[in-house]
Amino acid sequence: MIKIIGISSAIVAGLAMSATAMAPQKDIVDTAVEAGSFKTLVSLVQKAGLVETLKGKGPFTVFAPTDAAFAKVPKATLNALGNDKKALQGVLTYHVVAGNVMAADVVKLNGKKVKTVNGAELNIAVRGGKVYLNNVEVVKTDIKTSNGVIHVLGGVLMPPAKRASNDGGMVSASTKSGDCSGCAGK
Repeated sequence: MIKIIGISSAIVAGLAMSATAMAPQKDIVDTAVEAGSFKTLVSLVQKAGLVETLKGKGPFTVFAPTDAAFAKVPKATLNALGNDKKALQGVLTYHVVAGNVMAADVVKLNGKKVKTVNGAELNIAVRGGKVYLNNVEVVKTDIKTSNGVIHVLGGVLMPPAKRASNDGGMVSASTKSGDCSGCAGK
């Protein structure tokens, strides 16, 4: 009997170590940096002062545009964002949803809206087995991190423009630059 308990304990300990070894060790920011295809996104996250937030406990679901996706955005729009920290934060937080939302969960939300960290909503559509957020295709899913998950986008999401208000309401970069062809949600 003691021999069986000893073997069982060893198996349980081995499984626990395997599960720990398989758990993602890097947070969202470090995972994006390591991937090498999110240099623009990481640079903008740094400029917006959001690194510590996205390295925080979470969990967060980040819809991450690649460098190729950012290349589709007019330079004037990117420059305007780079010069307006509040607008940049608004655009970047429009790519983040609180919680750990896996692809299997997203496909169940076809035709629905999901609230982003910036407070605006994304429209979710599933067409031909592919997921779209405001008509931007999700090209890769379920990149697990220690504090959430990353889904890769083929475009950049732009939050809907808010009217100027006395309460500090954000005006999107597309409104300020006047040119956001190639951006979604304009």
